[in-house]
Amino acid sequence: MRLITLVFAGLIAVPVWAMDFETQLVDIQQRWAEIQYQMPEGEREKAFENLAGDAEAFVANYPDRAEPLIWKGIVLSAYAGAKGGLGALGLVKEARKTLEAAIAIDPDALDGSAYTSLGSLYYQVPGWPLSFGDEKQAEEFLRKALAINPDGIDQNYFFGDFLMEQGERKRAMIYLNNALKASPRPGRELADEGRRKEIRSRLDML
Repeated sequence: MRLITLVFAGLIAVPVWAMDFETQLVDIQQRWAEIQYQMPEGEREKAFENLAGDAEAFVANYPDRAEPLIWKGIVLSAYAGAKGGLGALGLVKEARKTLEAAIAIDPDALDGSAYTSLGSLYYQVPGWPLSFGDEKQAEEFLRKALAINPDGIDQNYFFGDFLMEQGERKRAMIYLNNALKASPRPGRELADEGRRKEIRSRLDML
């Protein structure tokens, strides 16, 4: 198992399974943001593959918590995006299963992030017969996420992006602008910065 180096007295290398819950959560969130927003595209697939292994270990450490499952689903989705092609279809199916398991434990965990991620999968992956893409299902999940956290940056961004994909430009702009106004998330500065760049890019397209 890959070792995650933490700076303690004596510079001890601590494996991911030895970290406490919050440390593991923050570590995976931060590394996801670094890969997604700072790493060259050609290096992301392998980096997400490694991170998926650590996310799996996080789930194994806390099998009754929704948060590790949510982040495993997010990482697998990002891994699929970096991999691309037909080889990514198995990853998105695993991500869906993982996010559904998180919802079964606690649908409100991390401000409804499982619904946000699941909804984004449903409108971004191909439909039948290749995969499970479904616009109606996507909207249902994204609306559930917004009901839990109506002011969240991700909840508004993905619903706005979905509306943009549906050709609803005016409604898309409302939600994208709401996302841009979202309050900063402590400890998620890099993710917020990257997401805001994506939001501005969508608004420029509109």
